[in-house]
Amino acid sequence: MHEVQQPALSVARHVLPETLEEVLELLATHRDRAKVIAGGTDLLVELDRRVGRDLEMLIDITRVPGLTMIHEAPDFMHLGPLVTHNQCATHPLIVGKALPLAQASLEVGSPALRNRATVVGNVVTGSPANDTVSALVALDATVSIAAQGGQRTVPLTDFHTGVRQTVLQPDEFVTDLAFPALASNERGVFLKLGLRRAQAISVVHLAMVLGFDGEGPANGAVTSARLALGSVAPTVVRSPDAEAALVGGSLDAERIAACAAAATQSVTPIDDQRAGGDYRSELIDVMVRRALSALRRGEERMAFPANLPTLGGPVVTAPVVSAELTSGSSVDAVVNGTRVSAPWIDGTMLDWLREPAGLTGTKEGCAEGECGACTVHLDGSSVLSCLVPSGRAHGATVVTIEGLEDQDPPAAELHPLQQSFIDEAAVQCGYCIPGFLMAGASLLAEQPAPDPDQLRLALSGNLCRCTGYYKIHSAFEAVAPSEAPTS
Repeated sequence: MHEVQQPALSVARHVLPETLEEVLELLATHRDRAKVIAGGTDLLVELDRRVGRDLEMLIDITRVPGLTMIHEAPDFMHLGPLVTHNQCATHPLIVGKALPLAQASLEVGSPALRNRATVVGNVVTGSPANDTVSALVALDATVSIAAQGGQRTVPLTDFHTGVRQTVLQPDEFVTDLAFPALASNERGVFLKLGLRRAQAISVVHLAMVLGFDGEGPANGAVTSARLALGSVAPTVVRSPDAEAALVGGSLDAERIAACAAAATQSVTPIDDQRAGGDYRSELIDVMVRRALSALRRGEERMAFPANLPTLGGPVVTAPVVSAELTSGSSVDAVVNGTRVSAPWIDGTMLDWLREPAGLTGTKEGCAEGECGACTVHLDGSSVLSCLVPSGRAHGATVVTIEGLEDQDPPAAELHPLQQSFIDEAAVQCGYCIPGFLMAGASLLAEQPAPDPDQLRLALSGNLCRCTGYYKIHSAFEAVAPSEAPTS
């Protein structure tokens, strides 16, 4: 049997605690037999691919109040463990005072994935390819860790000990990420290169933060520099020699070249399926030059989109409910306006919707958040149901493709986008269409007349295997003809 046909690792219980104290108690009791799940966008793939071992429970922290906060106090930015990438990409404090993190967050997956995936989860997973880690390292972040026995704070540079390895103990939980807000004389930028424009794992990514002896674009000499390189070593790494090459003078061509050369020499990149080490070394040189040139010209913000579509995010607010779900338990939810009670299963929300709940309109395409076919609306936001545990539906409101149309007779009618897909012959084979419609409905509720860039960003997580995007775009144009693209 091929590995993709092997059954996923089993989880006996899905627990929904209401307080942080309950979370810490469960971790202290069950230790490595339990896993905290927030977004789940990494963990569910790991379980499906049999990475690790069977778990006694998932501790779902999405019902614990107060964990989605982003705040500044007084000069430090603080991120709670449920802060999503869409929150960071759209929050004024992050965009204004921590631009590299906003830029890195925007590069993670697709809008529907970013509505679930958390920044703390990106850090805890510990992959050197995880985009936000380099941004946080360049921002000089620290990690606050709690257990029943007390708390500790660790510099992010010390948190990762190897590929997907951290100092986090089985009974510990990350409660906060903190970093200094960029000062008025500091500026930063994040750059990434992947093998495609969206939904790409980094070949190389980097973030840098520079301080100047004056305010405004590139005024005066560089007084401080932090440069973090990702996807080139077992962990995201700083480049002290490259940083030193910048300090003490202005960003002229000679200093930029010296920094790029030092950064290239500071690591020996790996060969893997995405790129060879020699190519990665060349990329480091090119990307450092581009980042520094953008900072010199004061153009680091130019490509960052305004009015970023989040498809209902950036915060998916879960109703507070305490429960323990196991074999024989029922998941109670409002699905398409109707209360549904169906058996809990050890699987995803997609599995639960299609089997116990009997709603087969939502499709499984990739089962790892790459194609968007399984998009549904969860508590008002588009999410990828193949990366949401079935227990998250408990107490929630879910809308699937079956519920997108007006459900109230005699006025029952298709959603305008559904009708437009029919009129414009955008349906094609139909397999990916439920996901396109669910994502598109969220976009039109958020941006009734999306411009071409907003449409591209909003649908970046939805793949059409028939490659019929022209008709899909035409369907959007028919609904919002003033701004939507024609090709």
